[in-house]
Amino acid sequence: MASIGGKGLMTRASRMRTKLQSALEASLLEIEDVSHQHAGHAAVKANPNAAAGETHFNLRIVSPKFQGQSLVKRHRMVYDALADELSSGLHALSIVAKTPMEIEQRASNSK
Repeated sequence: MASIGGKGLMTRASRMRTKLQSALEASLLEIEDVSHQHAGHAAVKANPNAAAGETHFNLRIVSPKFQGQSLVKRHRMVYDALADELSSGLHALSIVAKTPMEIEQRASNSK
């Protein structure tokens, strides 16, 4: 479902990107719309906004604000930033939430 804003038509993914970047100061933000993989699901069929897609997403986010936070808390931070989207048709979100330090450690361990 796209909304019209001051800059024209915005997709849900664009709105998500803006909200997450603003709230979490992400250094990496990858958003993948996988709604097409769920087109036949009952929850999608029952949602009048689902006709436009944009109901299921994979999210990979790296933020310094996740430092010292549990995985559950990180997910809550993402859900809080996307509360409006979750209440207006965003049905499912797969989240990978890391800190910059975790990404650096992983990169140095793979060398």
